[in-house]
Amino acid sequence: AVGDADFHAQVVQQRGLVLVDFWAPWCVPCEKLSPIVEALAAEHQGVLQVRAMDVDANPVTAGDLAVLSLPTVILFENGAEQARLTGSITEKKIRTALEKHLP
Repeated sequence: AVGDADFHAQVVQQRGLVLVDFWAPWCVPCEKLSPIVEALAAEHQGVLQVRAMDVDANPVTAGDLAVLSLPTVILFENGAEQARLTGSITEKKIRTALEKHLP
């Protein structure tokens, strides 16, 4: 998990790929997406870092990044946003977005 206080250090300052899953405890689609994101993290261990952010507990970063709907998944590379997926996110959509950036 990542929060407002450590987002910069955990995501922006990281080299390589970081996938951030923005979610909330009340978000049913977020619950369905979580195991997919965890599986991708395990599959791409060492190449892809994965973080999860509860937007209810961390509204500053979510606001700064204009996360307006949940779930939202943002892929950062060397601290810069490369891809953003929102709403009904399938494993295929995430894989397609990742393929362009994975070695």
